[in-house]
Amino acid sequence: MKATLSLCVSALVLASTIATHAAPKAEIKTLKDWKAAMLDPNFTIQGEYRSDEPAVGLQVIALGEGRFDAVVHQGGLPGAGATPGQARVVLKGTLVGDTLTFVDDAGKTKATGSDKGGPITLIDDLANRILLKKTRRESPTLGAEPPENAIVLFDGTSADQWENGKVENGHLLATNCTTKQSFGSYTLHLEFCTPFMPAAEGQGRGNSGVYHSGRWETQILDSFGLTGEANECGGIYSIAKPALNMCLPPLSWQTYDVDFTAATFDNSGKRTAWPRITVRLNGVVIHDDLELTRDFTAAAPIGKPLTDPKGPIFLQNHGNPVVFKNIWIIPKS
Repeated sequence: MKATLSLCVSALVLASTIATHAAPKAEIKTLKDWKAAMLDPNFTIQGEYRSDEPAVGLQVIALGEGRFDAVVHQGGLPGAGATPGQARVVLKGTLVGDTLTFVDDAGKTKATGSDKGGPITLIDDLANRILLKKTRRESPTLGAEPPENAIVLFDGTSADQWENGKVENGHLLATNCTTKQSFGSYTLHLEFCTPFMPAAEGQGRGNSGVYHSGRWETQILDSFGLTGEANECGGIYSIAKPALNMCLPPLSWQTYDVDFTAATFDNSGKRTAWPRITVRLNGVVIHDDLELTRDFTAAAPIGKPLTDPKGPIFLQNHGNPVVFKNIWIIPKS
């Protein structure tokens, strides 16, 4: 992944240039509020930090009101060197004035920083100090151009390909919109962005989803820094958790690249094979040719027995201002 910044709102002043500390908003509920999020020290501090020598990654999650979790990854960041299966280490952080302090479960200081989103100093078990610099990763498929044989479902100008589609500021909104066309097997590229809602928790934090054939959901959620469960970003809701959590921080553009193989039926209409799905989140395979052995997942718009190999793409409205762009699909014979 390229270490470049890709934010949902462009041409904004970075929070690190802000000298005053306005009271942070509890939630960012509408697009017009997102600029305010960028002026919030909670937003400035959250994100990914890394050191090359020794190789350590740190994901800092904003929880609102100057509170943070920091997840320590030995070997680097997820998908970029982090040691598979390592024990999860979470530090608790607070911002008091311009001083950021993280402590372990025993209350011992394990990391320090400032309100500017600059380097964080991690203190290891031998009292060595490791300087971790902030990095901003970008999906390698962000902005991918649709091939000649692709059907463009959204290019930022019109929601004509969608039932109940709504466009705002060049983004397609999460409005329970459904493609007018149905598809069997396909390759899908889609870009999405979750809002900054530091005070929200769990399923109330940047929730939406992409339903394949209107039945099986690849979850969208602000799951940055979480464990990576079936109901978190990258999960096939209620079916399978991702191989690793590749979710980027909120207000970053992220990508789903999906290869979907439709179910098959014999001449009598009997299903002979379940559908299969390979999912890349931000360029990394998180489900590899997974068999979807269920007729539909929870809250699917098509919640009835599977009898048709074709179905629409559905973008869920879960009450959060998730937005989409650059959506295209390549149907397969």
